[in-house]
Amino acid sequence: MKLSVYTRAGAEAGRQVELDDAIFGIEPNDHAIWLDVRSIQANKRQGTHKTKERSEVSKSRRKLYRQKGTGNARAGDAKSPLRKGGGTIFGPRPHEYTVRVNRKTKQLARRSALAYKLTDSTLRVIEDLDLAVPKTREIADLLKSNGVSGKTLVLSNGLDNTLYRSARNIPGVKVLAADQASTLDLIGAKTILLQEGAVEALTEALRPAQKATVDGQSAPPEAARSKAAASPATEGGVEETDLPVPMEDAPTTADPAAPDVPTTPPAAEGGAEADSDDDTQTEA
Repeated sequence: MKLSVYTRAGAEAGRQVELDDAIFGIEPNDHAIWLDVRSIQANKRQGTHKTKERSEVSKSRRKLYRQKGTGNARAGDAKSPLRKGGGTIFGPRPHEYTVRVNRKTKQLARRSALAYKLTDSTLRVIEDLDLAVPKTREIADLLKSNGVSGKTLVLSNGLDNTLYRSARNIPGVKVLAADQASTLDLIGAKTILLQEGAVEALTEALRPAQKATVDGQSAPPEAARSKAAASPATEGGVEETDLPVPMEDAPTTADPAAPDVPTTPPAAEGGAEADSDDDTQTEA
């Protein structure tokens, strides 16, 4: 996907920028956007609300009047929740509203928000704004030349303090680093002005994680693959150098000049000598 780059004067610069389809051209996921926006809004809540209960109200614990004989309903002390100035029943207490969303869902939500902006043609790539000093007139002329009005989000390459100070006095204009803009910032803006130099930073921040291979393991790095190619051939996971040496191929260390050694076991020789002695005794 390619988009034309516009100048400060609102005209085309004569060049185009390449946008990754895996980030800007996906099918938007509304549920992921809802999860991330709900998490952002919930995390903004302080959760410091508190009301005094019966035990915290500063009033007397004396019984207001006797139990019987007055004609009124029985009553206890003035801290009762039924009376004016008494404690609150089950009042709010300080607690957190934090909702956690995993990183992949946040990335999917931001990619979906950008996909909606591209579909509505409210995402425009402009040339880099290199301002020497903060000047609000420069940003005002830029917005007017490009026909931008209302809530506008300017995405820069990293934190640009000069650009931020130049646009902070213009109502509805917000300047953020491209890799720090949340889903709520992207959805809430009527127009998004993306600087040409911030396209790569935004792409790297929203790039999906590397998928695993068919066998469930991640692909080995390039260094490991080159090392495996340089190693000797293996069979069944065992290198040839580790295989046992067959007996017939085992090297011999005997001296060829040495005399022949009888192969008859010593026990057999002793048994033959015993048989000859028994025959001699019988003849005698």
